[in-house]
Amino acid sequence: MRIRQLHGWALDPAEARGIQDRLRGRVLSRPLDWKRLRLVAGCDAAIAGAELHAAVVVLALPSLEVVERREGSAPLRFPYVPGLLSFREIPALLAAFGALHRRPDAVLCDGQGIAHPRRLGLASHLGLILDLPCVGVAKSRLVGEAREPGPRRGSATRLVDRGEVVGRLLRTRDRVRPVYVSIGHRITLPDAVRLVLRCGAGYRLPEPTRLADRWVGLRARERRQAVRSDAID
Repeated sequence: MRIRQLHGWALDPAEARGIQDRLRGRVLSRPLDWKRLRLVAGCDAAIAGAELHAAVVVLALPSLEVVERREGSAPLRFPYVPGLLSFREIPALLAAFGALHRRPDAVLCDGQGIAHPRRLGLASHLGLILDLPCVGVAKSRLVGEAREPGPRRGSATRLVDRGEVVGRLLRTRDRVRPVYVSIGHRITLPDAVRLVLRCGAGYRLPEPTRLADRWVGLRARERRQAVRSDAID
């Protein structure tokens, strides 16, 4: 699938922040074309030794049947810096997306979109590179404040940072901790919330990112075990 080369990856944190400041103005909020929405991808990454391992799982809508799974790896070169997660994870994610035979119509990311100090979290950064509708679905808050939503599935409250609505705190399952949903790219916030709920399968996380998280965790553990075995031998 097509991947845009917006910048290089041999960067220090100051350069990475400058890229975020430059790219954030390109993020688009536009209605999702629901009539053409057939395939939704979920993605996640995990550390495996000196590498970052990533997984992409593509599901069909409305059945949520898995139609493709791909993985990819990249050297772990960028340090852990709060707010710069995308520069650490995207190289591995691009290796996995580049292996796909089917181009998804939308992507759900385990991370933030514009609910980010510089309004360019993982979902926004990845959305710009893939040129696809992207949604950030995060398990924890990075910026902003939000009231606790009601206890029922679908209840949501506004996530506000410095006077700007940057996301929703969304209950995806009755009486289970909510998630933080934000625009990544090429989607509106109401459509982002609707898509997350549409991809629910009775768990806290939407099915695409839940399956990607499980798969990449398993594969990363296998790789770490293989590295330890090689070291012992």
